[in-house]
Amino acid sequence: MIYTCTFTPSIDYTTYLSDFNTGTLNRANDVYYYPGGKGINVSRVLKRLSVQSTALGFTGGFTGDYIADFLQQEGIHTDFIDTNGITRINVKIKSGKETELNGPGPKIAPEQQALLLEKINVLHEGDWFVLAGSLPDSIPASFYQQLAENCSKCGIRFVLDTSGPALARLISTRPFLIKPNQDELGQLFDTTITSKSEAFHYATRLTDDVEHVIVSMGKEGALLVSGNSKWDATPPDGTAVNTVGAGDSLVSGFIASYLQNQNPEEAFRYGVAAGSATAFQMDLCSKEDVASLVSEVRINQL
Repeated sequence: MIYTCTFTPSIDYTTYLSDFNTGTLNRANDVYYYPGGKGINVSRVLKRLSVQSTALGFTGGFTGDYIADFLQQEGIHTDFIDTNGITRINVKIKSGKETELNGPGPKIAPEQQALLLEKINVLHEGDWFVLAGSLPDSIPASFYQQLAENCSKCGIRFVLDTSGPALARLISTRPFLIKPNQDELGQLFDTTITSKSEAFHYATRLTDDVEHVIVSMGKEGALLVSGNSKWDATPPDGTAVNTVGAGDSLVSGFIASYLQNQNPEEAFRYGVAAGSATAFQMDLCSKEDVASLVSEVRINQL
């Protein structure tokens, strides 16, 4: 079974306007409400790729209920922990320029943290645990370390998609897969990465601790380093409409393919196709979208 975990989920309220002016009344042309959070996106895309998962994390209040109901209506099992607060709403205003207003993340009490560890401790060897999104600084670093180490001890494939100090600390726990973008990879080494050759250099330095390192590089595509093997991916041609969730779709596609064939190259190809399919439309990709793009992803092994 695959388990995804989102510490700071949200309802993403996205509104489209012909023109947006501050200090006055604005009327939206269209509005959309989606559950937000990287781990939640991974579960949603996995479901669209015919792979079941359980969404873990912390939710609360009427907004938390909305997220759980939304996912359950999509056929996704949820096992959230109640924060006794209201899950945040993130407002995204799309007009000539995009404006965002993100609410604060939840306060997660020690007893709620302990509940998450209890859920992870009953997972089985061969399960997957996907920790994705921002990790609150209010939680001690030792908690994340323990969480990751518990996965390692139990033979659980630990997938890590976060950034900043949390990513730097958890690399030593030997995750199965990490997926930084080029800026996040550069931050790990206190440098700025400007080319794929530089990205390959620094990604390779992580492979003593990480089995698979995928680096997403926007229009330039992505790269994968697995042990001594390296692949460069050029994405399909298309117009990016909405990049939110594209990286999460890449992770989902990789996992969905790897489950079937344990082939990192083919999993990488499928993941890049999934990420591109999401970027080319307003919502997350469908299985049909991904299938139509797989053959257009150009993979080069170095």
